[in-house]
This record gives sequence, C-alpha cells and structure tokens, in this order.
Amino acid sequence: MAGNLTFDQLKSAVAAGEIDTVLACAVDMQGRLIGKRFLAKYFVESAYDETHGCNYLLANDIDMEPVPGYKAASWSKGYGDFVMKPDLNTIRNVPWLEKTALLLCDLKDRHTHEDLAHSPRGILRKQVKRLQDRGYLAYFASELEFYLFSETYDSARAKHWQNLDTASPYIGDYLIGITTKEEGVMRRLRNDMEAAGIPIENSKGEWGPGQEEINVRYAEVLEMADRHVILKNGAKEIAASEGKAISFMSKYNYGLAGNSSHIHNSLWSADGKTPLFYEKGAEWTLSKLGQQWSAGQLKYAQEFTWFLAPYINSYKRFQSGTFAPTKIMWSEDNRTAGFRLCGEGTKGIRMECRIGGADLNPYLAFAALIAAGLAGIDEKLELQKPFVGDAYQAASLPEIPKTLRDATETLASSKMLREALGEEVVEHYVHTARWEQFEYDRRITDWELHRGFERY
Repeated sequence: MAGNLTFDQLKSAVAAGEIDTVLACAVDMQGRLIGKRFLAKYFVESAYDETHGCNYLLANDIDMEPVPGYKAASWSKGYGDFVMKPDLNTIRNVPWLEKTALLLCDLKDRHTHEDLAHSPRGILRKQVKRLQDRGYLAYFASELEFYLFSETYDSARAKHWQNLDTASPYIGDYLIGITTKEEGVMRRLRNDMEAAGIPIENSKGEWGPGQEEINVRYAEVLEMADRHVILKNGAKEIAASEGKAISFMSKYNYGLAGNSSHIHNSLWSADGKTPLFYEKGAEWTLSKLGQQWSAGQLKYAQEFTWFLAPYINSYKRFQSGTFAPTKIMWSEDNRTAGFRLCGEGTKGIRMECRIGGADLNPYLAFAALIAAGLAGIDEKLELQKPFVGDAYQAASLPEIPKTLRDATETLASSKMLREALGEEVVEHYVHTARWEQFEYDRRITDWELHRGFERY
C-alpha cells in the first residue's frame, strides 16, 4: 500500500526533529480511525513492530458503548487486547497537524497473530486475496459528499443540530462563484490531502446548500479504502481548525439532498496495466468478465445493501427525485439508476454503484462489492439489458431495501455473503445491525414529540 514515507524516511525525520508524533491507527466497524498517539522516538524504537488495543473497539456502537451479545468480545471474556500491527507501507505525513505522521494498523488475534475475521481491513484483505488468486487487481474509487457548515461542532451541538448555517445559502451545484466562498476549507483539503499522498482530482459544489463533493483518484482497492478513511478523518479536522464543521450523514435534513459515496470499480490484470472490462467489439464495450461481475452485483445488491447503508439514517436518503437511487438496475448513463456504466468505449470503463451513502465503511462496502462481483463470474451470470428512462417511476424494478430492518434480514439470509466473507463475519455484522435497530426502536424522537405531545 502507498503511503508517502518509508520507515527509514520516518526514522530520519524523527531524528531530525521534523516529526515528533506518530498516529498508529486502525479502523473500527463504523469506518473511523482509532488508535494511539506515540511520541515518535518510542514508535520508531519499538512500537513499529506492534502495539495493542482493547478488543471492545470492534464490539461497540457508534457511541463507543460496549454492545452485549458479540461472540468476539464481551464482559464474560474480559474484553482483552488485540494486536495492532503497523503496516509500514502506509506511513504518511499529516500536513494539517504539526510534526505528525500517520500509519494504519491491521488488527490481529493476540494469540495467533492472524487477522481478526471481523476486522474491516482484514475482511477486505481476504477479498483482495481472492482476486489475486485469480490473477485480478481491482481498481476502486469512492466519491464522497458532505455538508460544510459555517458552524463549529460545539455551536451545532448547542443548536441541537437544528437551523444550522451552511457554508453557502443556496444550491451551488457546479457553480464556481458560490464555491469560491467555501475555498478556505476546500483548498486546504485538496492541497493537504495531496501532500499526505492522497491525490485529489477535484472538488465541486453539490446539489445542496453548502454541500461538497470531493473526488480521490482511483487506486488499488485496499489503498482506496485507506485513502477514504484518512480523508474523512482529515476533512473534519481541517474544517474544525478553520472554525467550520462537516457532516457525512446520509441525510442530515429531510428537505435537502443526501450525502452519497458512489463507488467506481473495475478489474485489471495483476500488474495493473491491462483493463479486463474493456473489449472494443463487445456489447457496451464491456467484456464478458465485466458483464458477469456487474450482473453479480445486481443480483446480490439487496443482500449487501447493509454494507453500503449501515444506519437508520442511511435509508432516509433513498427518495425519488433526489439523485439517490431507489431501484436496482443498471444504465449506460442514467443518474436515476442504482448502477451506472461509466467510461464506455474507453480503457477506463467501470461500473459505478450509486447505492452507498457517505456514512459507509469503505472496507466493508468494497469487500461486499468484490464478493458479489466474483459470485457473478463464478455463476457465469448474464447481464440484463440496460434500463432506459426514469427509474423512480418504474414499478416493476427490484427495490433497494427501504429500511435498516429490511436490509439486516436480507444480509442475515445471504448464503453468498456467508460463503464469501465467512459465517463469523456475517453474524458479527448482523448483530451490529440489529443492535442499531434496537437502539433506535426504543428512543423517542423529536418527530414523535412534535406530532404527539399535544395531539394524541
């Protein structure tokens, strides 16, 4: 994987006093960076080999509360440690923090030193290995959308997340003039990420006031997931340093566009030089392999939706007429579709999955898409004809699950995912999903109070 510093360069920078802090990070179930801040000299002396963390970090909810019922970690097992094994190929400097470097760690069993089956990065590594065994390399790219607010996180909290001031007062989709007003954060984000070894191709205004889209250059799939999580973490830190706030919620406001994370994906030869989806004489210039891969993703989309939409809020985004999909089909170039073929007629031909929200965990989402694509190849599935028209109005098309509850049960019943990811993995994340539903079901919402306090 590609950081922008070697370990030897890190040691030299530490010796020269250019770096005094090393962030040793792993990724939790929610796709957030967790870990430790090391005084740099101690990291390069010993912690570069391994450090440890409490295994409850892969058995808690988004509030960091331990969740009962997991097999992997519990009070009865004492919540022991797992190993955080630094991946020294992921070291990069962090321009937005003073004298700081960051790297990612793989989470391993303390006794066997094997990847934890339910670790997000480990789950994706397993699918990458399946690709490598067949001579494939997967290139992925995720587009991230978010809202930028002229608020701090403290002021937003004080307002109870209501009536927040967005960075721009009206929709600025593609408008240069309005997005110039947002450049204080966006220019830093583009340049600092580039300096951290995360190449940003562009940013633009999106279809909501103060809404942004940022596009990271495609990469090998594990590297892309690494870029994704560092970008999200860094974006919030950069915004906070500028007195602003960012939200990656799928749907922060009922009346405004949601935040997506469209995922572009294709297969290449093992050396990354030959596109395996492009075939000049094929229908749609999409090779048989590409058609089977895409057909697999279509067939199993309902089963892996939870990996693209893991929260109650995620399903509020799937509304007609909002550029978020509601139906499962593919199109050659149609933004009402759940899947869209991009780059037709070029070596860059790829399938774009438009289902995911910006709240997804990229390791889990990418792993699920690979598993479904490989299932399509193994089953030699035939790709249906592309849809033409307004998919929102096409009643006969299969639907994306409408609620977290629906997506959880389709995940629980998926034989394909149990075989590809493992029983242990599916059971772990089904439990995660059911806990999220349970927590929501027992809470009283502002909407309920507004409707019922006086009128019931």
